[in-house]
Amino acid sequence: MDAGVSSNQWFALLVRTRWENSTASLLEDRDLETFLPTYEGRRLSRGHIRQATLPLFPGYVFCRFDVRNRLPVLVTPGVISIVGSGKVPLPVDDSEIAAIRTVVQSGLPTEPWPHLQVGERVRIEDHALQGLEGILVNFRGTQRIVISVSLLRRSVALELDRSRVVPVRSPQTVNASLLGSRSLACEATG
Repeated sequence: MDAGVSSNQWFALLVRTRWENSTASLLEDRDLETFLPTYEGRRLSRGHIRQATLPLFPGYVFCRFDVRNRLPVLVTPGVISIVGSGKVPLPVDDSEIAAIRTVVQSGLPTEPWPHLQVGERVRIEDHALQGLEGILVNFRGTQRIVISVSLLRRSVALELDRSRVVPVRSPQTVNASLLGSRSLACEATG
């Protein structure tokens, strides 16, 4: 067994463009657990904009498998590679998969979002998503909570009233506000 890697962990698979659904189905046919989070969005099709179910992480499918037995995954049509560092596959944290599942199952409007490195972490205190943590951002006049998958450097945003979240105070957040990040802290706690 690889050091630090147990069997049947979640991994992100880089897949061919627009092959997310078919690749996930092919993996499931091989008795592998997959997760393809989606959202309702708009896609240009034959010159018209149409509503469609789109992947939250375009070009990626999550799959749970034993990394020691990865050949069946790698030879699946549509799979380009397993996301990792160099040729070493890196698992996606179970808590990140659980957070994305919770967001998708909530029924709240979601959409892909660029990965954020800065911003105040918040915890949802009032809703079906109670206890979930993310980053509060302001976008087009509305506040959104951003949940990230660090390994993919991708995130998902969901719209939620700011009154339903409270700041998560960590030593890093407190130190940043003491060093002059007042406008960010004021925006987040507003």
